[in-house]
Amino acid sequence: MKQLLTGDEAIARGAWEAGVKHASAYPGTPSTEILECMSEYDEVYAEWAPNEKVAMESAIGASMAGVRSMASMKHVGVNVAADPLMTFAYMGVNGGAVIITADEPGMFSSQNEQDNRNYAKMGKIPMLEPADSQECLDMMKAAFDLSEEQNVIFMIRLVTRVCHSKSFVETGDRVEPAVKEWAPDPLKYVALPAHARMLRVGIEDRQKRLREASENSPFNYVEWGKEGAGEKIGVIASGPSYWYAKEVFSDLLGEGVSYLKLGFTNPLPKDMMKDFAGKMDKVYIVEEDDPYIQEEVERLGLTGVEIHGKDVFPSYGEMTHDVLRNSLTGKPLPLVDYDKSMIIRRPPSLCAGCPHRGLFYRLGKRKDIMISGDIGCYTLAAGAPYNAMNSCVCMGASISVGHGAQKVFNREGINRKVVTVLGDSTFFHTGINSLMNTVYNGSNTINVILDNRITGMTGHQQNPGTGFTVKGEPTNMVDIETLVKAIGIKHVKVIDPNDLSAVDKAFDEFMDLEEPSVIITRWPCVLKKFSDADLKEFPGLFQSKDVVNEETCIGCKKCQKTGCPALIFDEEKKKVFIKETDCVGCDVCAQVCPVSAIQKSDGSQPKFGKYE
Repeated sequence: MKQLLTGDEAIARGAWEAGVKHASAYPGTPSTEILECMSEYDEVYAEWAPNEKVAMESAIGASMAGVRSMASMKHVGVNVAADPLMTFAYMGVNGGAVIITADEPGMFSSQNEQDNRNYAKMGKIPMLEPADSQECLDMMKAAFDLSEEQNVIFMIRLVTRVCHSKSFVETGDRVEPAVKEWAPDPLKYVALPAHARMLRVGIEDRQKRLREASENSPFNYVEWGKEGAGEKIGVIASGPSYWYAKEVFSDLLGEGVSYLKLGFTNPLPKDMMKDFAGKMDKVYIVEEDDPYIQEEVERLGLTGVEIHGKDVFPSYGEMTHDVLRNSLTGKPLPLVDYDKSMIIRRPPSLCAGCPHRGLFYRLGKRKDIMISGDIGCYTLAAGAPYNAMNSCVCMGASISVGHGAQKVFNREGINRKVVTVLGDSTFFHTGINSLMNTVYNGSNTINVILDNRITGMTGHQQNPGTGFTVKGEPTNMVDIETLVKAIGIKHVKVIDPNDLSAVDKAFDEFMDLEEPSVIITRWPCVLKKFSDADLKEFPGLFQSKDVVNEETCIGCKKCQKTGCPALIFDEEKKKVFIKETDCVGCDVCAQVCPVSAIQKSDGSQPKFGKYE
């Protein structure tokens, strides 16, 4: 049966067909949809873990217990999962195990562009790289078979274009591997140094077997070009770069170009690469990010062959057909001519009615503070009109970075308070340990946890604070207020971030404390599908919209400085109006209007009084 699937959907389908019974992940673009799709299969236990390390460890435990398991994450998530991953690579599997890393050449939604093929090489972890959705499915099935055959976890390395592009896939039926018996095996699964030293020796024998598997893998193959009298040109490529290269080289040089398509890329098939390159006059290596394949080809000691890679193609970003064409010819593809003056810059912004808006509107106006930020929708507060974030490193770093900075300010006698800000899902991810460090080492930062009751940035995934699992089943909800008090925070306030006066009062109260404090801003994301629990906890949730009284409005635009995209200035009337379809009635704009021109559409008074 043929289906049109994205790479993420095909990965999930391949896992299901392979008989996977346990899947764990933390959401992160472009990998998020993998676990979401896995959750739709009744035969699979699927879970959102608090972070990638926990997801990896959950998959390891399931493998040890005897079932096929997987963990999926975006590329920076592997940094978090690396600790258990590198040790599990020593141990080997019981049930087959696969880790999926979704890399981001071009950094569409990531803070770096790391190439996780290096993790596979460093950990001596075999790796497959699909170039399209069909290979996503096929490689997932092969990875589980090979994992059990070779007694090692496998890595599948995706990139954004493969994750989110659709192509037709031939799907099949599910197999049901028997659950393997678990038996105590401390020499294999207890990573004492004495045991690990013995396991390390066995890895080299395993590498020999894996190199042979790579040389004979159907995912590594040659497409010979037509014989001719001209120069023999060869291209070595992996992942979607293979398709880009075929399009460009075939167009520029015709059918005489030969291609070595690599899909089993750790260990690389050195004999196959040497044989292929040795028959060419010139070889181009097309790969995204690091010269991972290029460096291996250069080590082959070939003579009489020109090797080109990053000397011709960019060292970063995607190797799309336009990039390759420009690199080879110096002539970019012609573009459609248009009047550039008609294009309006549309930087990303917080949604209309976003509960983070009131907090950052007030926080950005405070002086003598440093704002240590984190990963989430709220990172947009770094830009105009809020300018309310001074750093953003990685998940959960806001509290740790803020602690370090506050210690310096305190020791050096610098009168500056550090405010740390992170979301609820990010707090559960790695913020808890950071806050414990702040308590333990006696910092006096103000730590803000934005509790919007969902993992917003990646598309509304559940987390330990939402009360639901990935399958939508009710579960225990971790209460943030109780948790922060349990780890030693004595000063805690829960506020509605739409109430500007409440925001100011909370910061005023904690600004001079010599102990750490926590402010929890609690209001659900405006785009969330509200549960009965939400409607009960937040009565009157977005029931009445805000409207502008044109006769009262003086056109001062002060309301627009809150950054809400629902507020639009009419140049002809010199008045502001509110786009009804976007407004959710949060009343932030009503509080800052100096003439009370913003009222409720049903004639009632705004929830909060005028902000002075």
